Amino acid sequence: MSLFTRSRQLSDPTEGGAEPDDDTAAREQAGKQAEAEKPEAEPDTVVETEPDTAPEAEPDATVDADPDTAPGTGSDGSPGPVKPGWFGWRRLYPRAARGVSVGTTVLAGALVLFALLVPNQVEKVEFASFVRIPAEGVLLAGLLLALPPTARRITAVVVGAFLGLVTILKFVDMGFYQILARPFDLVLDWILIENGTDFLRETFGRTGQVLAVTGVIALFVAVLVLTTLSVVRLTRLMVRHRPVAARTTLILGTAWITCMTLGLQIGTVPIATKGNAEFLGNRVEQVRAGLKDARVFEKQAAVDAFAKTPPDQLLTGLRGKDVLFTFIESYGRVAIDDPAMAQQTDAVLKEGTGRLKAAGFESRSGWLQAPVTGAGSWLAHSTFLSGLWIKNQQRYRNLTTSDRMTLTKYFGKTGAWRTVGIVPGVRRAWPEGKYFGLDHIYDSEHLGYHGPYFSWTPVPDQFSMEAFQRLEHGKKDREPIMAEIILASSHNPWSPIARMIDWDDLGDGSVFHRIKKEGTDPTEVWKDPEKVRTEYRRAIEYSIRSLTEWVERYGDEDTVLVFLGDHQPVPTVTAGDTGKDVPITIVAKDKKVLDRVAGWNWTDGLKPAANAPRWGMDKFRDRFMTAYGPQG
Repeated sequence: MSLFTRSRQLSDPTEGGAEPDDDTAAREQAGKQAEAEKPEAEPDTVVETEPDTAPEAEPDATVDADPDTAPGTGSDGSPGPVKPGWFGWRRLYPRAARGVSVGTTVLAGALVLFALLVPNQVEKVEFASFVRIPAEGVLLAGLLLALPPTARRITAVVVGAFLGLVTILKFVDMGFYQILARPFDLVLDWILIENGTDFLRETFGRTGQVLAVTGVIALFVAVLVLTTLSVVRLTRLMVRHRPVAARTTLILGTAWITCMTLGLQIGTVPIATKGNAEFLGNRVEQVRAGLKDARVFEKQAAVDAFAKTPPDQLLTGLRGKDVLFTFIESYGRVAIDDPAMAQQTDAVLKEGTGRLKAAGFESRSGWLQAPVTGAGSWLAHSTFLSGLWIKNQQRYRNLTTSDRMTLTKYFGKTGAWRTVGIVPGVRRAWPEGKYFGLDHIYDSEHLGYHGPYFSWTPVPDQFSMEAFQRLEHGKKDREPIMAEIILASSHNPWSPIARMIDWDDLGDGSVFHRIKKEGTDPTEVWKDPEKVRTEYRRAIEYSIRSLTEWVERYGDEDTVLVFLGDHQPVPTVTAGDTGKDVPITIVAKDKKVLDRVAGWNWTDGLKPAANAPRWGMDKFRDRFMTAYGPQG
């Protein structure tokens, strides 16, 4: 029997339990009268039948039935040809054919039930989730039974396709929750799909990207087609067995009301659910909020406390200093607070604090709340620099096409600093870079690196810092520098990762070919969440050491380092924690620099205390400029 179609043979109602539609009753009676008047068939016209079915009706006696109940009939009411299946296999193996038919129907029912009940988060997928009563399924069954034949067929197709789309959206949500700890935004997140495919190409190569994208598209098409065919098949089954279907629907509806009223649960999962209705309702509200967000952001961006401040009154407390704003990729609170990582990370931070203090540097640390988690570094960077909450791509586009002043632009506006960017994660055209007002940007192609990529990471952090020293900081007779430095070694997938070597051995980076071979295989690492967490911690330790050793080696009285995490890592590392806190630290040798932020009550050292002040990342720009302005 063909997949998701039923036999074209007309079974005897007394054997198959078929119930013709009400609107075919008159035609059935007419057929019986015609049969009574028709002479007996000639012996050589006997129709061969399958053992498990009644003989086929004669042409004049065939009921002109609703196609939902009698798909074997022709357009003129005469019976269509008997469908023997592929190569006549149904005629040769009738019992197997019946088994395939029953099995296909069971699979169709299971697929529809799965689509109705599957959650949109991997963590919520459990046995209890699939033994609930979905209100949407009960209501749709009642609707399909009540509709006339033509409307019923159209509705079944539309409902099946829509259910497939909802299921696909749930699958997409699962991916977003696994990376960004939030659902997919139907208005604002489409650009992230392109970013995701870019990440696949940069991590696994062009072949890996094509295979992954092809597999996802094939899966989505299969879900859409199979849910549609399944709903159509189940609708035909309900129509053929209308009394049983109606009673079952009534019983399930009564059970749903009872379970909802009494609050019955399996563990913590309610038996009666209206999850799809709530899911779609939340999506409607999300779309409305997304459409309004542009107007809200425009009003926020128009307010800038320093827009009219004269250049000679900006950042006066840092004149003559080299100021470095350095982002450590995925450096989140989990690296400091998680019991499985805290001991090792704490040791690295204490070691760094001690070595910097021995070199004459002091440090203060606190917490910032990032607008994103898991990914979206550029949103965090722009939030930190602009003083606006850049939580989605629409806001980022609006920001980078506006005249909003950023922290980097204000440094440039003074005329007292040369502003540069060290951005090893950028490996192609970056038109948005012009918005940040940097005098020069060094991307991965212009740092002098001739070593290998470490998965996604184009340039190891230690080499990036040495390149900054060679290209800018180490030059003689230069003007003060303000640098934005983005360290990428702690970027997902954290395997393989580089390790610290003697600074004099860095050369052109060729030495890292050998170091990469010593590293782990990301395919093997990602089979075990604990291994992922271990490699993440090691990557953070490497980034911190790259920074602190650079300051110890090249820092001086005029060095001011501000380093912070851009966002928390993916939920695989945070163990489902959706917090967005990241550490931030200011390092300086000049005591006056840290005295200006004494009122912030940050913790001494590189490690912020658990109860250290916590601000939104968008608050930093104005507080920093106030602290280092004339009134600071």
